[in-house]
Amino acid sequence: MNWIVVCAVDDIPRLGSRRVARERGMAVALFRTADDRVFALLDRCPHKGGPLSQGIVFGETVACPLHNWAIGLADGRAQAPDEGCTVSFGCRVDDGRVMLDAGELAAKALDLPAPKAGPCVRIAA
Repeated sequence: MNWIVVCAVDDIPRLGSRRVARERGMAVALFRTADDRVFALLDRCPHKGGPLSQGIVFGETVACPLHNWAIGLADGRAQAPDEGCTVSFGCRVDDGRVMLDAGELAAKALDLPAPKAGPCVRIAA
């Protein structure tokens, strides 16, 4: 693996997230747990494509901000009764630095369509 530094652990708020943009494909969301473990998932809920980086982290799970699906940080799997999975990325922390695999960033989940917003409705004044 070709590990590259993407940020410091302290750049990710505890029980929060930070997004990592990629040259191609959707961004990767980094999540930090209360005990400073860091996980990386594609920033896309498997249900309706919601931005997981805007969700609430609890334990080793993030709640999607759109429909509250609980997604496992370690494997990207939705918790029962929901079904589905988002892409996970190899992640490690070394001396306070968060590292991702450059090969995975360049190749994983490039074919998934980005979520699209629905139509805008104008209300007459």
